[in-house]
Amino acid sequence: MTVAQTIARSGLAPIDAQVLLAHVLGVARTWLVAHADDALPVGDAAAFAALAQRRRNGEPVAYLTGRREFFGLALAVTPAVLIPRPETETLVECALARLPRNGSPRVLDLGTGSGAIALAIAHARPEARVYACDASAEAVALAHANAQRLGLRNLRFFVADWYAGVPELPFDAIVANPPYIAAGDPHLDRGDLRFEPAQALSPGGDGLAALRVIVAGAPARLAPGGILAVEHGFDQPGPVRAMFGDAGFLAVVTHADLAGHARVTSGDARG
Repeated sequence: MTVAQTIARSGLAPIDAQVLLAHVLGVARTWLVAHADDALPVGDAAAFAALAQRRRNGEPVAYLTGRREFFGLALAVTPAVLIPRPETETLVECALARLPRNGSPRVLDLGTGSGAIALAIAHARPEARVYACDASAEAVALAHANAQRLGLRNLRFFVADWYAGVPELPFDAIVANPPYIAAGDPHLDRGDLRFEPAQALSPGGDGLAALRVIVAGAPARLAPGGILAVEHGFDQPGPVRAMFGDAGFLAVVTHADLAGHARVTSGDARG
């Protein structure tokens, strides 16, 4: 069977089939187009068929390939961490827009997972000092490995449960993409979410518990005028903005992602 026939008969969405076959062959997706009529070796066909079956059973492509791109960086991912998503790039852009360009601003990334947010900021601002933590030691190890593979040295990773264990430093920015899906939300039983770590998706209850901890604890850890930026659900900007107000933040703004959904809320610490 040819490359093109293998993709067409896989039973997968074309993009998924292309990504998985390119992964098996160790080539770029553009190679598949140029070699569409090439015969696929039996061993590679079998390896692809096994991955295609797992994908048809619902496993995320990112976990099958062990890779996901975020903010232009190729990151290793495993089922121990949330899969980085394009909408979270809004959080990175928000932080970068406000980070001072002079000196060495300190940034804290809470619940770093694969390290996606911390690594994107560290890559874009090599002068920054980025601290990234997660309650999962496995996630911290993966994030650290991603930093090493990318050659980024302006980061420090450590295990911490939100602020418990965070260095007593004034930060110029605190960022977080915490679990925020409410318990019982039907999306938790659909698509890729079924395979992602539950603790990275939902804190239970109304979905706001982690956000409450993060927002309430931020003022004591931010330098005067520092920024807090958090990702949240499209239907949560109201209660999140109220949290910011209760914590004394100024200039509270909710930012939309590329799909137009309310995705990130930010605010300035009092001077």
